[in-house]
Amino acid sequence: MKLNRTKNAVRNSFYGGINFVYTTIAPFIMRTLMLYYLGVEYTGLNGLFASILQVLNLTELGVGSAMNYSMYRAIADDDEARICALMKLYRKYYRIIGSVIAIIGLIILPFVPKLIKGSVPEDLNVFILYLLNLSTTVLSYFLFAYRNCLVASFQRNDINSKVTMSVNTVTYILQAIVLVCFRNYYIYLILSLLSQLFINVCTAYITTKMFPKYHPVGELSKENISAINRRVKDVFTAKFSTVVMNSSDPIIISSFLGLTALAMYQNYYYIVHALAALVSVLLTSVMAGFGNSLLTETAEKNIKDLKKFTMLIMWLSSVFVVGILSCIQPVMDIWVGPDLKFSFGIVICFCIYFYTSVTLRLFNMYKDAAGIWTYDKYRPMVAAGTNLTLNLLSVKFLGIYGIILSTVVAQLFVSIPWILRNLFTYVFDSKALGSYAKRILFYFADTTIICLISWLVCNSIVLSPWLTFLTRGVMCVIISNVLLFITYRMLPEYADCKELFLKLISKGRMKLKKKA
Repeated sequence: MKLNRTKNAVRNSFYGGINFVYTTIAPFIMRTLMLYYLGVEYTGLNGLFASILQVLNLTELGVGSAMNYSMYRAIADDDEARICALMKLYRKYYRIIGSVIAIIGLIILPFVPKLIKGSVPEDLNVFILYLLNLSTTVLSYFLFAYRNCLVASFQRNDINSKVTMSVNTVTYILQAIVLVCFRNYYIYLILSLLSQLFINVCTAYITTKMFPKYHPVGELSKENISAINRRVKDVFTAKFSTVVMNSSDPIIISSFLGLTALAMYQNYYYIVHALAALVSVLLTSVMAGFGNSLLTETAEKNIKDLKKFTMLIMWLSSVFVVGILSCIQPVMDIWVGPDLKFSFGIVICFCIYFYTSVTLRLFNMYKDAAGIWTYDKYRPMVAAGTNLTLNLLSVKFLGIYGIILSTVVAQLFVSIPWILRNLFTYVFDSKALGSYAKRILFYFADTTIICLISWLVCNSIVLSPWLTFLTRGVMCVIISNVLLFITYRMLPEYADCKELFLKLISKGRMKLKKKA
């Protein structure tokens, strides 16, 4: 079965974009309510527990990606029996994962207070809060989580978007009432628990209706299971660095600098991560298309697609970096006030972090689609070790600067060069690596110059916080896109990128007309 990659990508991008706006704005409102009605320490504590549980979820890393990769071939061959057998194996793995997370989570329970420097609000019990968060994670693995493999492998991520928006709407309304009227953090967490479980149940019900012939039955051969297990191990190491880089930072900040510093860091990180997530909406929507394309298209077509998607992602990333540099400080003035605002130097660090992170996400998407985890298994371990080591060495002397720059160094000088070498050794023609690397350096340099020009213009605009934000925002969009158009249109892949963009817009309009 050859998937309709363009149609699926448009549908996933459309609903993924709507879901992105929703899941960015709604949590932003909830975070704001928590800051105003509970306090900055609660916000920091909430982020700390999320980071701890993300580390615990290391046991899942590899299973989802490896199973989805196995599904690509089964779907391409229209092998119903194999798809069902893979689902059964997926269910077994997720039940094991849930049990392992529960056991490890309970083991580290006594050490949770040591991860918090300073005091905790007197009305809170960190052990109860931690157990509520742990329960949310553990129970989600036992309630039909395995059916998500169908959603991802058939490029129907729009299902997750629809279900998530529907369930979270009710949850956010109830949580807002709890925060404003009762100021009870315990009830707030319980509602989060119920929400996640209900999302799993709804997704399972819908996928059962959409794919009625696929059920967790049948057995795979020992050879197939062994091959999948090897992929799981390889993907685990490949995903490990991402979790360590994203989760170790908040934990170290909480341990060395306290909950207030953590809350300030996460206010900035929330905005930067939201913009990176918007880029990921595009990447995720075509993820299964990457995998299907690598199996069905020619090598020349695949390298052409890589260059095309790279230009598209770099264009979008550059616009966002310019916006972060010039607009994030006025946003903080409006949102949390000057007392919870970092210096401009931290903003520059976040800009560099954003750009390198998005670039790495693109390469990781292709690596996952190609399934070259075996060849890439040492890179994440080295990058994660570099980041963690630099974090611990620098946090006492450089504070937040050390935390962000440690991640940048690990990405820029370890992960990106290494993963590029792997991609062009095992997926694409190695002879094309040199020209592609030069193109990436060009994008980096071009973005730096555009950022400098935009900042020189926007920095002179100092009005009230709202007017400053709005005026700078408009200027950033205009300046960055004009300069990007001038510099990018001379590149050979510009025509392909323009054709793809117009094609996606056309498909999106057709879908909107059908909806109407």
